[in-house]
Amino acid sequence: MTVSVRLAPGDTAPDFTLDDQDGTPVTLSSLRGGKVILYFYPAAKTPGCTTQACDFRDSMASLGSSGYRVLGISKDSVAVLRSFADEQSLAFPLLSDASVETHHAYGAYGEKNLYGKVVTGVIRSTFVLDEAGVLTHTLYNVKATGHVASLRKKLGLSA
Repeated sequence: MTVSVRLAPGDTAPDFTLDDQDGTPVTLSSLRGGKVILYFYPAAKTPGCTTQACDFRDSMASLGSSGYRVLGISKDSVAVLRSFADEQSLAFPLLSDASVETHHAYGAYGEKNLYGKVVTGVIRSTFVLDEAGVLTHTLYNVKATGHVASLRKKLGLSA
């Protein structure tokens, strides 16, 4: 059994630098001073991941007005992320973590139950950071459908 790190509220978010869909490096610590929502998803262009990304896209106005920036992270290549962002009109950074090093640092990669079988892969997870880079919410094994609405409720944001 693969044991993965599990982060908890109050932990400092592990820093990283990953390329976005344009090949531009994004360093998490450079976003300090603002609130950040990081979400890890298995693969661009798949039904569940598309639903989740579009839910974030459709919530960007209220998330942004509440001071949140959204970053999606997957193991997809920059080229696949660019295509995904274009196809779905996603106006937030999608970050490429092909090595899954950042996934591991957040406990978003490891053993999970998929259709009754134990497999190793990306664990759909969301992390909310405050302005100092401290985790306020750590959500593992989230469902793609309805997740953003549930997250908004946890954050006290109106529909």
